[in-house]
Amino acid sequence: MGNFSLYEKEKLSKAKLVKEIAVWTFQILLTVVIAFVFVYFFGQKTTAVGQSMEPTLLEGKKVWINKLSYMLSTPKRNDVIVFKPNGNKSAHSSIKRVIGIPGDTVKITDGIVYVNGEELEEDWDKIADAGIASDELTLNIEEYFVLGDNRNNSEDSRFADVGVVNLGDIEGKAWLFNGRGISFGIIK
Repeated sequence: MGNFSLYEKEKLSKAKLVKEIAVWTFQILLTVVIAFVFVYFFGQKTTAVGQSMEPTLLEGKKVWINKLSYMLSTPKRNDVIVFKPNGNKSAHSSIKRVIGIPGDTVKITDGIVYVNGEELEEDWDKIADAGIASDELTLNIEEYFVLGDNRNNSEDSRFADVGVVNLGDIEGKAWLFNGRGISFGIIK
């Protein structure tokens, strides 16, 4: 009984080969799916244009866009986000810091930002032009008020060209990318 005929040996060999091909196919498909998910959620990057986010982001700095972050939650105050100004899909993406979240009131008086009537503690220079935030703004359910870190050299929610940012126009959370590969992190 321990002796297999040549036919039986070939049959076992073919079954082993089919099993091995199936395992390899599964592994390749799994790798492709993982790569697709990574590229879709984390593979998009953009470049900081202008000086509006200095000193946090210098002009020309590469930034990864974490799209998954806001599929699972919503932007928080102080997050650095990437968005399309006024929902213009053909415009270059903007990168700014979230100052006001839905339901907040925002007002800029004498160069100081007030959120919900309280002075925002920050290390940035006083704001020279309050723009539309010179009058108190109340943010609707899906609206965010954003400012550049370089407050006096930023086109942001204070100005009509950007205005408040709608949740649907936010592409994701900005992650810093050093341009050399895998070393990136959340922008503070």
